[in-house]
Amino acid sequence: MVEQAQFSAKLLHPRFWIVWLGVGIARLILLLPLRIQMRIGAAIGRFAMKFVKSRVRIAQRNIELCFPDLSPAAQAELLTRNFEETGKAIFDTINAWWWPDRKIHAHMQIKGQEYVEATRAEGHGVILFAVHCLPLEMGARIFGQFQPGVGVYRPHNNAVIEYLQVKGRLRSNKGLVPKRDMRQMVRCLRATEVIWYTADQDFGRSSAVFIPFFAVKDAATITGATTLAKLGRAKVLPFFVERNQDDSGYNIEIMAPLTDFPGDNEVSDADRGNRIIEQIISRNPAQYMWLHRRFKTRPDPDSPSLYRQHSI
Repeated sequence: MVEQAQFSAKLLHPRFWIVWLGVGIARLILLLPLRIQMRIGAAIGRFAMKFVKSRVRIAQRNIELCFPDLSPAAQAELLTRNFEETGKAIFDTINAWWWPDRKIHAHMQIKGQEYVEATRAEGHGVILFAVHCLPLEMGARIFGQFQPGVGVYRPHNNAVIEYLQVKGRLRSNKGLVPKRDMRQMVRCLRATEVIWYTADQDFGRSSAVFIPFFAVKDAATITGATTLAKLGRAKVLPFFVERNQDDSGYNIEIMAPLTDFPGDNEVSDADRGNRIIEQIISRNPAQYMWLHRRFKTRPDPDSPSLYRQHSI
């Protein structure tokens, strides 16, 4: 488990200077009021739509697949709002990694922490069942104000960004575990720790079952929550985070532990998990990360891609 960000002289190599320049700009941005940050972020998101056409197509296709009953105009509006929210998420991350605690407290509302406290008092670890909402970094930082947990993360290929990511996330976590280190996650849960877990992305065929997700009949879905809950003797608590509608702050809600989970089999558990994920996303669909190719893996490897030859 990673418990400290390791700085070394190699991070000052000239090839990283452009990253450090970005860090300097980010630190200046911290001085701006949150609402001004969000206006700039929304503008960045709209501007980016002109240049990241492949990502626009992916997000548009995901929205079409998941919400076929929305009119084309409503789908287009959701797409634009999503890119605005994606631009704002840049500042969510900057704030989550560098705001002092007093500023976090001034911009947060939290509900449901009693479920975490009660679950741990009963001798169970806590699996926070989250989704890739765009303000998720801030959600973790807020959660850490009352109950630091263990973050599950993917190490970054860029050494400077990896250092900053670890340093920033350790402000709200006791440690970080690489997402493939299941053994360490189980150890943490058996010690009644809190870990973050997401099951809303397509991780390929090897560990997936194919079950419905919104209007898509066969979506590749991982079943790790069942394994973690069984081996870690843990409870699963759904977790929701959003930025306020007026961009004045952030709300998080931890929901009651799932009853009868794990159930009879991992497929039923995964299907139940997808229904929970749908409910969480539906509370604020514009703030979900639609840029990921959620449906890239098909049940039949020879089936055409759902993203093929799709144009905006």
